[in-house]
Amino acid sequence: MGGRITGLRALKSGRVAVYLDGRRAFRLTAVEAARLRPGQVLTDEEIRQLLDRDLLEQAHEIALRFLSYRPRSEREVADYLRRKGFDARTVEAELERLRRVGLVDDWAFARFWVENRTAFRPRSRRALQAELRRKGVPLAIIREVLQESPPDERALALRLARERAQRLRGLDPLTFRRRLAGYLARRGFDGELVMEILRTLEHEEDERLSAEG
Repeated sequence: MGGRITGLRALKSGRVAVYLDGRRAFRLTAVEAARLRPGQVLTDEEIRQLLDRDLLEQAHEIALRFLSYRPRSEREVADYLRRKGFDARTVEAELERLRRVGLVDDWAFARFWVENRTAFRPRSRRALQAELRRKGVPLAIIREVLQESPPDERALALRLARERAQRLRGLDPLTFRRRLAGYLARRGFDGELVMEILRTLEHEEDERLSAEG
């Protein structure tokens, strides 16, 4: 397979085709292809090393794109790379590379997830723990992060209930209670807290009606 480089041609995919002795031999990422020059002679071993490094570079490019949308847990990145066809050795090498520069960090990811959920899509502590476990975050990290800034479950549940109640207005009382209770339960809040929130809303509604009088 060794030979003299007779051409380097950029492809639409962003990769570079390498020609040896006038024939297209293999493709590389632009990063690896930048090391080569026409006229350079490559041995079989040098080609093998090039292709090994290229595989790592491909994994890195794919991982960076995946991380560009939002932070990810280590397992999310690993699972994604495996689905893209990378072997276990390449996946672990890429994870180590990302760890070194802080691009994957389960502690930081868990904090991001809890803060984001609390701000935009509130969940109970139990639901947050279940979500993070599904994303592969170790239980010890989850517990520590939740301990650092434990969510005020009553405040979160009440906020959610008030927002949801606006969309349920006009329903009969029984249907209203059933739907609102189900909505809160699906977000991980326990039955006792759900009943307390329903009573609070009913009290607020009674006060509103009395004030309107």
